[in-house]
Amino acid sequence: MSIVVTGATGPLGRLIIESLLNRGVSADQIVAVGRNIDRLAELAGRGVVTQRADYDDPEALQAAFAGADKLMFVSGSEVGKRVVQHGNVVTAAKEAGVGLIVYTSIANADSSSLALAAEHKATEQLIRDAGLPHVFLRNSWYLENYTAQLPTYREHGVAGAAGDGRVSAATRADYAEAAAAVLTAEGQAGTVYELGGAPFTLTELAAEISRQTGTEVSYVDLPVDKYTELLVAAGLPEGYAAVLADGDRGLAQGELEVGDDLAKLLGRTPTTLAEAIRAAL
Repeated sequence: MSIVVTGATGPLGRLIIESLLNRGVSADQIVAVGRNIDRLAELAGRGVVTQRADYDDPEALQAAFAGADKLMFVSGSEVGKRVVQHGNVVTAAKEAGVGLIVYTSIANADSSSLALAAEHKATEQLIRDAGLPHVFLRNSWYLENYTAQLPTYREHGVAGAAGDGRVSAATRADYAEAAAAVLTAEGQAGTVYELGGAPFTLTELAAEISRQTGTEVSYVDLPVDKYTELLVAAGLPEGYAAVLADGDRGLAQGELEVGDDLAKLLGRTPTTLAEAIRAAL
């Protein structure tokens, strides 16, 4: 069994490869694909096959996918370009005769109104239209989206536009382990997993930070446009700030809350918010 993993130089792709190795997949049966071959050198030293390819290079993609039984397609990071780039991946996978494509999508992709969801929904349709056996891993937010901001939260508090909405965030490591579970199982074609951890509100996030740090942290809820302005004032590009604020809008409407598919794939409770904060601190 050969498994190709795209985005292998990124955090999620790398964690998926580690999870596959931990599950006993032979290193020489894993192909790590990334834009910078130098960043794959450590994996190559461990016996993993490495290939240079990016989502703008159809020929390199097809060469990297040749002979693959399964393709772990980690979605690209260039928002606005992903439909074309992902189309290159899907075409290359079809031409290479890949047996199964596993795609990292977004929570509730088929019904979500989030700006970020549009490219994922389009990619899912490209995969269906290509007639490729597939699995969609519809990931909610990363807990790291929040734990990475702990210094800011402790100094300025938590701000957002999420209201009382709940987000089923989980760690990258848990999403990666779930992906490895799917890749090493049989009979997965046609399955859609809505993945995330135990849901929480941003008010509960602030309360948990307060509890663990002893610093009083509160959540301030803002209209979407005011939150966008706050993010821009903090130094974020306006387009990126608008996408983040729109994510909170969707969060407020329940579009990032999912069930227990992640726990079922892991065979355990996903890392909790409290555990993630404790580890980050």
